[in-house]
Amino acid sequence: MAKEILKKIKLQIPAGKATPAPPVGTVLGPAGINLAEFCQKFNDASKDRMGDVVPVEITLYQDKSYDFVLKTTPAPELIKKYAKIQKGSAKGANNVVATITKDDLRAIAEIKLPDLNANDIEAAMRIVEGTARNMGVAVKGLNDKELAEQGKEAAIEEAQQAKREAELEAMEASAQEATQEAEVINEKAEEATEEN
Repeated sequence: MAKEILKKIKLQIPAGKATPAPPVGTVLGPAGINLAEFCQKFNDASKDRMGDVVPVEITLYQDKSYDFVLKTTPAPELIKKYAKIQKGSAKGANNVVATITKDDLRAIAEIKLPDLNANDIEAAMRIVEGTARNMGVAVKGLNDKELAEQGKEAAIEEAQQAKREAELEAMEASAQEATQEAEVINEKAEEATEEN
């Protein structure tokens, strides 16, 4: 008879560096998992992927036993590694922060293929390319022209937005001056009424 599953827990831990400290301890401790044992097993299983972040899916059973499955490194982490950047663009595709080659794209897609909803390497490459685009990472020869055009459009939009904000500030300042003038006129009218 199959074991009854209590719950599934997903974590992302640096390969070979799991410790009972947070975040591992805070998530797995309340679940009743032996932290030292889990960390030892995880570190042994992931030591060949040192330097990468490794997603792990832990299945906790009713009898307090568990299994875990290592997944492939998240696509954004692989893209950052190949592009040699610390983080992607805050503005997404509108701000290109790095480029990767088509060969890099294929290598990332080959690593990610087992975990992607794709039937072949070409489909996996399109999925990874979309992730790269959202991070502001261009693929040389594939979408750099399109990204350059998007960057120009974004710059124009930012300039127009700044102009609109300046006009709005000017309108608010003139409206404030008009309000102050109206208050002065009202005060003079009240003084004249009091004198009569």
